[in-house]
Amino acid sequence: MRIRPRRRVAVRPLRRALTASVAVVLVVPAYGCRPTLTPPGAPTAWPAAQARHWQWQLTGPLDPAVDADVFLLDPVATTAAQTAELRSRDRRLICQVNVGSVRSTDPDASRFPEAVRGSAGHRPDSRWLDVRSWDALRPVLADRFRLCRGKGFGAVALVDADGYAARTGFPLDFDDQLLFNRRLAELARSLSLSPGLVNDVPQVAALAPDFDFAVNEECVRLAQCAKLLPFSDAGKPVFHVEYTGSTDDFCVTTVGYGFASIRKDRTLDASREACPLP
Repeated sequence: MRIRPRRRVAVRPLRRALTASVAVVLVVPAYGCRPTLTPPGAPTAWPAAQARHWQWQLTGPLDPAVDADVFLLDPVATTAAQTAELRSRDRRLICQVNVGSVRSTDPDASRFPEAVRGSAGHRPDSRWLDVRSWDALRPVLADRFRLCRGKGFGAVALVDADGYAARTGFPLDFDDQLLFNRRLAELARSLSLSPGLVNDVPQVAALAPDFDFAVNEECVRLAQCAKLLPFSDAGKPVFHVEYTGSTDDFCVTTVGYGFASIRKDRTLDASREACPLP
């Protein structure tokens, strides 16, 4: 009887296919499980419809259970473990970065040359920076952004980006600030972070195309809310806070504008009172 030779099985291709299949199974979660988290460093989209509840906390123990979709936090005080917990709850994280001033207690304060330090800033023990000195400021600010990305933040909110309107000790003008802020937005995007503008209301109309969202303090008290409409009209979130007054009074205005509004103490601890959504 003639015995037919056995056919060789392509073991290696099959093994590679199985390995790839296992990898796909491990990477792609099953439907109905917790949503896949955006990995640290990836850009965070900001559709206004999905960013209506927010929290801004800079002092006190972090409360991850706050009923908010978006958390604006201090990157130095917030640990990677805390951001990981928030991300496990599918929260969007914004990193607060002071870009126009420096405090003597900042971990990187020594990296700012004395020549770029000006008059006393808004924050205690802070000094304004000469935003015209981009070559001196860029490396330090880039590392501040990288710290945010490394801790899992998807966006940066730029604080003290309006020095031109203050007594900084430098002859800064409107155009100097515009150029600096646009450079910051471009730098953030180059590091896969979504840029957000904090206050700087007079420049909102010019800068809204360059930024993904706005953070505003007290536009109701200061009668400036209408000036933030370039963001909301473009479908970009406006995260707004008032420190005085009742939500029964100011929410009527800000929710009508499409803002995500809350009332907080100026200490910016965990307590908050959010405007009801329509």
